[in-house]
Amino acid sequence: MRKFLVVLDDSRECLNAIRFATLRASHTGGGVLILSVISPEEFQHWIGVGDLMRSEAQERIEAHFEVFAKWMRGKHGIEPELVIREGEPVQEILAQVREDDSIGVLVLGAGTEGGPGPLVTQLSRSAGSLPVPITIVPGEISQERLELIT
Repeated sequence: MRKFLVVLDDSRECLNAIRFATLRASHTGGGVLILSVISPEEFQHWIGVGDLMRSEAQERIEAHFEVFAKWMRGKHGIEPELVIREGEPVQEILAQVREDDSIGVLVLGAGTEGGPGPLVTQLSRSAGSLPVPITIVPGEISQERLELIT
């Protein structure tokens, strides 16, 4: 089954990327893989504090994921997968794409203020060497428009 890879972060634009991936997966019989990357800078403390912060970050990601997963399951019949990685976001996204042959499309949300956002900017530089296409979803696109084009 072809999977749509979406990045879950604290940006507003990830919402439209998740919507797009879910709708496309629903209409094409695909799946959705949601990737969240924890930056290593978050844990540059004493070992005990860093471990606690890592655990809290994972719990926060899982709670955030579950909100989307509930909507995906209930409204679209999609059972998403969650992968949590640690490292620099762009390198971890590229690694996930290269390691998982079932990923067919990388879906990114474009920012609405001050440019497309760091992930879109950095990953578009690597687009020519990726084994999958990148779909960039406009941050300002309406839910109705997304439904029409997917």
